[in-house]
Amino acid sequence: VQLQASGGGLVQAGGSLRLSCDASRRTFSAYAMGWFRQAPGKQREFVAAIIWNRDITYYAESAKDRFTISRVNAKNTVYLEMNSLNPEDTAVYYCAADEHYCSGDGCYNEAAYDYWGQGTLVTVSS
Repeated sequence: VQLQASGGGLVQAGGSLRLSCDASRRTFSAYAMGWFRQAPGKQREFVAAIIWNRDITYYAESAKDRFTISRVNAKNTVYLEMNSLNPEDTAVYYCAADEHYCSGDGCYNEAAYDYWGQGTLVTVSS
């Protein structure tokens, strides 16, 4: 099972980035896919999640109205569109797959996720 995150980079404050997470066919049976991030010196935190076959989405408060999570079944890919980025968004972003079930707050918990990608670094300059 492999998740490959990409799309990170350096962007100025106010800019946008789109992260991609390509999942292997094995992982495509995932119930949910999520994005988490870890800023320097901080714990990893939830960003967004999507229930794969129901298009239900969840967002952290910091991501609402700025980030959008989406998926393309045919490509086995989940995206995180990030707009109005600010320096506080600087972090390594990880995608993760939950093969079983999560709902509501449960999808915010990294313990719900079974597989993780290697992370992609997002740096937002002021």
